[in-house]
Amino acid sequence: MAARGWSPFPFQREVWDAMARGESGLLHATTGAGKTYAVWLGALQALADAEAKRTPPLTVVWLTPMRALAADTLRALKEPLPDLAPAWTAGARSGDTSSSERAKQAERLPTVLVTTPESLSLLIARADAPDTLGRTALVVVDEWHELMGNKRGVQAQLAIARVRRWNPALRVWGMSATLGNLGEAMHSLLGPQAAATGRLVRGQTPKQLTIDTLLPPRVDRFPWGGHLGLAMLPSVVHEIASSGSTLVFTNTRSQAEIWYQALLDAKPEWAGLIALHHGSLDRAVREWVEAGLKAGELRAVVCTSSLDLGVDFLPVERVLQIGSPKGIARLLQRAGRSGHAPGRPSRVSLVPTHSLELVEGAAARAAVRAGQIEARETPHQPLDVLVQHLVTVALGGGFRSDELLAEIRTTAAYADLPEDHWRWCLDFVSQGGASLAAYPDYRRAVPDDHGIWRVPDARLARRHRMNIGTIVSDASMAVQYLGGSKIGNVEESFAARLKPGDCFTFGGRLLELVRIHDMTAWVKRATGRKPAVPRWNGGKMPLSTTLADAVVAQLARVQAGDHDDPELQAARPLLELQAQWSALPSPHTLLAEVMHSREGTHLFLYPFAGRHAHLGLANLIAWRVAQHAPNTFSIAVNDYGFELLSATAIDWPSLLPDLLKEQTDDEALLSEILQSLNASELAQRRFREIARVSGLVFQGHPGEKRSSRQLQASSSLFWEVFRKYDPGNRLLQQAEAELLAQELEIGRLREALRRMARQTLVLKALERATPFAFPLMVERLREKLSNESVADRIARMLAPLEKAAGGAAASDADTVRESLAFGREGAPEKKTADAQRERRPHRPRRPR
Repeated sequence: MAARGWSPFPFQREVWDAMARGESGLLHATTGAGKTYAVWLGALQALADAEAKRTPPLTVVWLTPMRALAADTLRALKEPLPDLAPAWTAGARSGDTSSSERAKQAERLPTVLVTTPESLSLLIARADAPDTLGRTALVVVDEWHELMGNKRGVQAQLAIARVRRWNPALRVWGMSATLGNLGEAMHSLLGPQAAATGRLVRGQTPKQLTIDTLLPPRVDRFPWGGHLGLAMLPSVVHEIASSGSTLVFTNTRSQAEIWYQALLDAKPEWAGLIALHHGSLDRAVREWVEAGLKAGELRAVVCTSSLDLGVDFLPVERVLQIGSPKGIARLLQRAGRSGHAPGRPSRVSLVPTHSLELVEGAAARAAVRAGQIEARETPHQPLDVLVQHLVTVALGGGFRSDELLAEIRTTAAYADLPEDHWRWCLDFVSQGGASLAAYPDYRRAVPDDHGIWRVPDARLARRHRMNIGTIVSDASMAVQYLGGSKIGNVEESFAARLKPGDCFTFGGRLLELVRIHDMTAWVKRATGRKPAVPRWNGGKMPLSTTLADAVVAQLARVQAGDHDDPELQAARPLLELQAQWSALPSPHTLLAEVMHSREGTHLFLYPFAGRHAHLGLANLIAWRVAQHAPNTFSIAVNDYGFELLSATAIDWPSLLPDLLKEQTDDEALLSEILQSLNASELAQRRFREIARVSGLVFQGHPGEKRSSRQLQASSSLFWEVFRKYDPGNRLLQQAEAELLAQELEIGRLREALRRMARQTLVLKALERATPFAFPLMVERLREKLSNESVADRIARMLAPLEKAAGGAAASDADTVRESLAFGREGAPEKKTADAQRERRPHRPRRPR
């Protein structure tokens, strides 16, 4: 550091001191403040012998959540080795590691290995795992916030507990930049016992962060999702042109494809100077983009969360966020990609895709100033992950039941694992439970004559190693040129809707499908024809509670006459019209609107609880109404509220207060929610993931490609067998619990109901749709009609509303249709430009 003219920050010295004392802990510091140097230089000082001549065995395991982060981290870790640990070697192991490199690592692992939770589990499954990992002195978990709240984090907890058993003196350190619950984060990383003596280090370094919003040329008073997308394109082009290097973040891969193509259409001369990056593109494509960013050769990259984490691109000056960031932590993480070095300023500009996102911009800035960041919680006792881990450990030297149970209870996820759950897991891996005992394929681990549990069949061992991991996504299909290179992967559900001759945009190219064979879409270049855009599931992230509360606080400011922020000033016509025709929500009031139209009776309710919780709330209220008199409802939801439409008249003013009374009996509330939904069908879909993680469903051997239809059929068969012959199967119970916790956010839904019961109900009778109600009506139309019909319908709906508001004429159908295509489903109907230079090698159906 002295040779580079650097002075260590106090938090770096604190970490070095803690590591020298053999302590474990969690480092929380702003993005680009020097977290990697704090932990890595501390590790080298504590563990490396600069005079050593022989290469030490595997000493440090550095866990990263993403492949791109692994490659970048490895480069950073290698830099000080010649000076501080010349005998040390460093390597990476992930899904991108070449077969030749894997072969070398099979012979001898490097001193420091940068890897993923899945690859660490594979190492634990090796027969020599106790010797290989028993000398590991340090495990570092980078970007712990990204792993903590999901099953990959649980997998990491179990793996760390196993390594700690082989080496009780193991040091464990986590790093994060965006966590709101640091105590719980350290508790889940180190485990309940070790966390009591762990060191929590907060890296407070001066960092200038600018959060602003690109204001649209015109703010429509009747917004709908995506309507501003195309209107913002000139502003985005201007910002890119005036900056040295820019990352343009989108929330979905589909949106990234659309914006990349739109930028090339607007500036064809940028071909080769702007690029596209997301997880479905081929590894060679991603590496070319990352290298171009580091070298400062690219003017802009349109990307998704594939570039969210930890990657160090010093030339990046600006970050643009297309649409709502959905959460404060995600916004901060992406902002930190610019000015990624101590002392350099970071700047992120929000690009609204509908008018209400202007309020989100002001809310996000206020929340950051107040230090409000979302908390994350570790999953509680996911048995599918535990079952997988049992077989993994049985492969890696075997285990004794009582010893492994004590080890597993040192993790936060399983600290209070009941004895009967443990016995059920042992029974499940030894014979598949009560209903599969007759099938030898489910005798995956059994105790030998000495009471040590091992895998008795080499075939089952190979199968398990190929199934390790907790990431489950829809089956993908390779996209490859006829006789040429692979471009990437699209979801099978999208490819299945294409027929030969159809065109689609992928990787920034316009491609024509030639044929589908052996789970590969063979394509060729196309020009001048209307493209589709691949859709990847998981694109509808809900607004976080922290950001939603901040939005409501901004609306309360407006209600009090405070429009100081530029975003609130821009949105003022919309918000004033909402207040004039109805009211604005506030932290202490719950706004409900009732309107009668030719379609029936509309109820609009605005709890600001996120789309997942709103879906559960809408179904629950509809079900409660139906208990009084049979009725049928159409439902639409967004992040701010939901709409219930009934063809028959409903007296909402008299019904609603009773429907929103606080429910003190949690069990009764849970029963109501399950009855109000098609819970069995939803849980069955959830079970597919659990069946894969627990090893019931085999994904296939290397080179073997199984369709999602095959995988779904296999998991559905197990679902039916368990329900009929083993109704107490705990994996069925887990499917229901995960449905409630993750898809319906039952905790957030329950809290929303309690808050709504305490708020003052403000119920307004409407003559026409308000600015808040209009986007919900558009959401409902999108579910029913094609894009062209929706465009015509929206244009007809806008005309009388704008006239009643005393404004200019509404957009015509062609303008609305173009915005619809750009904002949600397809790409603009313009001639496509070529993509990155050739110098480099469904929406889920909403339950009714």
